[in-house]
Amino acid sequence: MKTILVIEDEKDLADLVIFNLEKEGFRTLLAMDGIAGLEKARESSPDLILLDLMLPGLSGTEVCKSLKGSEKTARIPVIMVTAKGEEIDRVVGFEVGADDYVMKPFSTRELLLRVKAVLRRSKPESASGRIVNIGTIAIDTDRHTVTVGGKRTDLSAIEFKLLLILVERQGRVQSRDQLLRDVWGYNYTGDTRTVDTHLTRLRAKLGEQGELIRTVRGFGYKLEAE
Repeated sequence: MKTILVIEDEKDLADLVIFNLEKEGFRTLLAMDGIAGLEKARESSPDLILLDLMLPGLSGTEVCKSLKGSEKTARIPVIMVTAKGEEIDRVVGFEVGADDYVMKPFSTRELLLRVKAVLRRSKPESASGRIVNIGTIAIDTDRHTVTVGGKRTDLSAIEFKLLLILVERQGRVQSRDQLLRDVWGYNYTGDTRTVDTHLTRLRAKLGEQGELIRTVRGFGYKLEAE
């Protein structure tokens, strides 16, 4: 049974979300402010977090930033839930490591589909014992880990999948729409610049090796070994 932590200060909405999650067979935990949510995430290591952006105590962006900055919680997928729909808010959410974004008001069906999609793509691939190398990057598809120059680099589930797809298709240009379909795993309704935001984070984490990921202006990205 997958455990989902709901960090939401609107009690009625939290109760509705929890009711529908439990009806779908999920175990749920609830925190109603940012500080309590961060503590509960660290204590319980849930399989996924639904995180409101506007929270008392500590904002959702700060909670997400803290989670993604800690080795213990960095790989927990986070879906940001907020009533604020301006592009800048979506970008900030993705920049601090959110895996997806749902804007209030949302349908229960949409939320459940997104939760299941994020859980699917955050699940490690079936063990194959395969190590994929390019440059000084080594991707262990069994352990779902990445090292750069022998040093482990903590990537989110989306960043890991983006990198693996680009490496496996090296030399071939991948459009933003194609990456959205292959990485996000459903017909994403947001801006394709979501891909740009995640790839900017991925490049930064890879350091100098991030330069292997080339931007193809007006189309997308490709990865090429030097």
